[in-house]
Amino acid sequence: MTPVELSRTVLRAVRRAVDEGELSVTVPERAVVTVPGPGGSGDYATNIALQLARPAGQPPLRVAEILRPYLIDTAAVTDVVVTGPGFLNISLRGTASVTLVEEILRRGKRYGCGQVDGHVDGPRDAEGAGAGALLHLYARHEVRAVVVMDATARILRSRGAFVRTGCESRPEPEWTDVLGVRVDAHGISEAPAFVVRPVPARTDPLPLGRDAARWALLHPAAHDRPRITDEHLVQREGNPLFRVRYAHARTRALSRNAADLGFTAEPGPTPDGAPLLGTLADHLRILTAAADDRAPDRLARHLVTVADAALAFVPTVLPIGEEKPSAAHRARLALAEAAGAVLAGGLSLLGIDAPDHL
Repeated sequence: MTPVELSRTVLRAVRRAVDEGELSVTVPERAVVTVPGPGGSGDYATNIALQLARPAGQPPLRVAEILRPYLIDTAAVTDVVVTGPGFLNISLRGTASVTLVEEILRRGKRYGCGQVDGHVDGPRDAEGAGAGALLHLYARHEVRAVVVMDATARILRSRGAFVRTGCESRPEPEWTDVLGVRVDAHGISEAPAFVVRPVPARTDPLPLGRDAARWALLHPAAHDRPRITDEHLVQREGNPLFRVRYAHARTRALSRNAADLGFTAEPGPTPDGAPLLGTLADHLRILTAAADDRAPDRLARHLVTVADAALAFVPTVLPIGEEKPSAAHRARLALAEAAGAVLAGGLSLLGIDAPDHL
């Protein structure tokens, strides 16, 4: 069961509780599932009980206890534990992680595109318009604002939204030629728009080139001033962009090395891959948050988390010495390739290249 499928399962549990008269709420369109937080357990957790408590007129813990048996009644669910103020921690049958890896490998770098939690839909704008609405983004004539707007539009479009971007005046040619930004219109916006207002860059990022410049502008939160320095170009561990691209390149190298050894990826149980699996399981939630909050920095920082987990996992993938390739090696390779797909897809949404060799 993938996070998308589990989200649908949570919504079905709410619907059943409503149909049975145990809850008097409108069934929400979205149920967020993520990896359990501190004090949690199982494979995934959801805050749906906290979300429904106020409209239901009941404490979150009571809502969680109402939903618990409906979730346990699902074939793929083995246990549901209520923790904290009302979080539902869900344990799935042993194939959960395998299904996630299979889904990522099937969709490749497009994993997450068009998938919004439990359904294929577009993110909602501030006025509550759904996937069929046209979302307008608008930026001042400033390089960071335009790049952030461009990345935000990429993420929103990947989630199924229709987006039109505008700038107060025509973008500089170098912003298009070097940084790869695309603006649909310039001049005063005639439609209500979300105005992208990050803290401006004090230094021209163009000398860094497209990839490093975009990363320098996108990785910090909008309220933080970006550091435009050569540190984004150095190939060392202290450079987050290098770690992300290096992790992707390592996963590609693993596939080539495995082919030389005569084996390929085959999803299976990977008990030693739990930290990496956790970051991959959280990817859809991060994409949804980045789209809803118009915050590509959230995706950039998530990619660093995935990369760090992947780099820690990489040394376990290939056979060592006289060791023969086994089912465990094939499963680890599949997990590594899934991580590479998520990294490549995430970088693409930020407008940054993911080279196979670095």
